[in-house]
Amino acid sequence: MHIFRLGDEGREVGDIQGRLNALDLVIDDVELEGRFGATTDAAVRSFQARRSLRVDGLVGPDTWGQLVEAGYRFGDRTLYLHSPFFRGDDVRALQRKLNALGFDAGREDGMFGVKTDRAVRDFQRNVGDESDGIVGPHTIETLERMRPLESGPSRALVREAEELRDGRPSIESQVLAIDPGDPADLGGACTLSIAAVVRDELVAMDAKPSLLRSRDDRLAPTECARMANEMGAAMCLSIGLATGLPRSSGPTVSYFGSEHTHSPAGMLAAQLILEEIEAVLETRGRLRGLAISMLRETRMPAVQIEPAFLTNPREASLIADPYFADRVGRAVAAGVRRYFAG
Repeated sequence: MHIFRLGDEGREVGDIQGRLNALDLVIDDVELEGRFGATTDAAVRSFQARRSLRVDGLVGPDTWGQLVEAGYRFGDRTLYLHSPFFRGDDVRALQRKLNALGFDAGREDGMFGVKTDRAVRDFQRNVGDESDGIVGPHTIETLERMRPLESGPSRALVREAEELRDGRPSIESQVLAIDPGDPADLGGACTLSIAAVVRDELVAMDAKPSLLRSRDDRLAPTECARMANEMGAAMCLSIGLATGLPRSSGPTVSYFGSEHTHSPAGMLAAQLILEEIEAVLETRGRLRGLAISMLRETRMPAVQIEPAFLTNPREASLIADPYFADRVGRAVAAGVRRYFAG
């Protein structure tokens, strides 16, 4: 899709503004009806921060998708297992209620997948209704009448944390997905080089790494997440280079995290990888929870690795160093090894 930003005009910008207004994000009257000005930019950034997205003021696939999802309230529509999955805040509310009642709907990610369908059917069966997986007016009314206590952590979060404490399997023979990022992006050659080093290091550990795309592939993050899921990967590593203000610096490693939930396994993997990158680059970085599609839609622990900022002159020269990719790639692989070593 086209990425909308400060200075754009048109009907699509007006649609974005209407959705932001519906979420109580104020836009100056002189900008309404289609001019992407300063207050629209501020509203977009506020929405992105609220939804654990990259706060860059750009309305691309992730931000647009979540703007659409934010417009759904529980009970607005009938929900059921569908391809593609239903997505929205109404799905997240459903997952929250089911988990609170003891029916495991999986991660509260706002996507009506197989686990959510199974939980709906279990709930319907337990209350004596037809177990058809359809969340219509009757099932919605029954759920609301039971007044589930929704303040505690979800079952999925607790289960994932317990699985971490129980230990992880050895890295040998583990299928690991590596997304080197869009080769057409700035720094694409560098991220491909880092990914190749990570792959080779993991092969030496007897793992089974697989690159999700090559130098000529232009794939959306959603497609890469689907590929990682279909190969049954035990972990997904997405590699890119950060952009931002010239003063922004240091490595960033992200995991799936939102205002509602997060992935404990993804957070641990991100932390271990960040520690290795910080050590090799001799600088402090940051750990960040994000709800972008590459982290949200993968069914395994997933991390996004951005070792440096292209927009920082000092770090840009560091990226240009012929040994940079090798050093970062080895650090990433070392963090993955530590994760599977428990």
